[in-house]
Amino acid sequence: MPKVLIADKMSPRAAEILRARGIDVDVDVGLSAEDLIARIGAYDGLAVRSATKVTAPVIAAGSRLKVIGRAGIGVDNIDVAAATQRGIVVMNTPGGNAITTAEHTLALMFALARRIPAADRSTQAGKWEKSRFIGVELTGKTLGIIGCGNIGAIVAERALGLRMRVVAYDPFLSPERAQDLGVEKVSFDDLLARADFITLHVPLTDQTRGMIDAAALARAKKGVRLINCARGGLVVEADLKAALESGHVAGAALDVFSEEPAYDNPLFGVEGVVATPHLGASTAEAQEKVAVQIAEQIADYLLTGAVSNALNMPSLSAEESVRLGPYMRLCHLLGSFAGQLTRTGLKDVTIEYEGQVAGLNCRPLTQTILTGLLSPMLDSVNMVNAPVLARERDIDVTETKHERDCDYQTLIRLTVTTERGPRCVAGTLFGGSKPRIVEIKGIPVEAELGPHMLYITNEDKPGLIGALGRILGDAGVNIATFHLGRAAPGADAIALLEVDEPIPPEVLEQVQALPHIKQAIPLRF
Repeated sequence: MPKVLIADKMSPRAAEILRARGIDVDVDVGLSAEDLIARIGAYDGLAVRSATKVTAPVIAAGSRLKVIGRAGIGVDNIDVAAATQRGIVVMNTPGGNAITTAEHTLALMFALARRIPAADRSTQAGKWEKSRFIGVELTGKTLGIIGCGNIGAIVAERALGLRMRVVAYDPFLSPERAQDLGVEKVSFDDLLARADFITLHVPLTDQTRGMIDAAALARAKKGVRLINCARGGLVVEADLKAALESGHVAGAALDVFSEEPAYDNPLFGVEGVVATPHLGASTAEAQEKVAVQIAEQIADYLLTGAVSNALNMPSLSAEESVRLGPYMRLCHLLGSFAGQLTRTGLKDVTIEYEGQVAGLNCRPLTQTILTGLLSPMLDSVNMVNAPVLARERDIDVTETKHERDCDYQTLIRLTVTTERGPRCVAGTLFGGSKPRIVEIKGIPVEAELGPHMLYITNEDKPGLIGALGRILGDAGVNIATFHLGRAAPGADAIALLEVDEPIPPEVLEQVQALPHIKQAIPLRF
């Protein structure tokens, strides 16, 4: 039974769903880093929100860990690179709190425009400072949205309903999508120059960290108001404070800060600042939604292999997992076959998909091939970290699809280039589910791979098969299947034998010593 630790406070529905799916669950909130490291080795899955820091040491201690689920969108509290290196899937719930966060953005924009928090404090203090709190209308103003994904798109839709003009900066926003949303796609500098209000909706990455700094604020329109419900590190807080104090920025509404919990911050107490304690996702509906969603995703992965909303692996639905199952078995065999025969450094990997398979989701298939290919050389390789391990070793991976007709309904060809040159192996599915090797080094060979195989390359000369059979027979090694192929009469030939048990080393030496044998390599599958 898989076991999951819920380490942050979330809706009880998460634990209920996991238990209903047959998963053992522990809920232990507020663990110290040391306690988490001490305990994580007993779990297959970890569910967190933003409080728990899933650092590289925590991940290294998770010897059984297969999946980390973040009930929310931001994963800057998770070392995704370390998880990927260890082959651990990292998931989030990008749509679960989108509406809630968008609504909080709009609430802050209204509060900022009409100076509501300061007016509230003044009025409740017994003052009546009506003339002091003159605000501005939103109608007719230009809203600049930095990052127009799930949340940014909802903010845009609501802002257009308020009769605002909306411009958006997002390198990944297509012109067609911008037109559908009713927004104008602009450059970063154009947005800064035109926007009366700017709202941030991008993740915190090396590219976005500190993107709102002194230089950006100086290029912004005088009197601009800034809203940030994304991540605190996007804004250089000291630079924003200086811009507020100079009057260049009229106000800022912040739900996130560079260090959280933010018990102290240079922006606290500054005139024109509205602050909330990271409430973007804090509604009853959103809390329930993200807890349910992450529990379902973790359960699906641990029980069926289905992958949803993963940051380091392509999505794979439960239905796709079933449909791709036979293809993935074939791909693993092809990769393992090539990997076990590789004796020198890998340089390039080319994977060709022909026929019916070309119309399927091939990314998981490619990652399965890489897993099989690298596993004989490296420890702890799986579909998550195989592409990373290949990149780290400067192995170029190319994937091509051909929906053209071929000799088989489906054909997958793997070509690996080593220091000695290229070598290829191709396979298909018989009956739609039975993996078969159909070509090795360009030589037709139709073979089913069993647990114990012997791969032989030789010169096509008379008497070799008989001599090979005698050696194995005298040693009590039973041949289950025997498959032959050759380039031409008398030329290079290949034999692929399935045997009932591993071939003893001394017997293998006798086989390798036979005349005309070039290679004799035992394989395990």
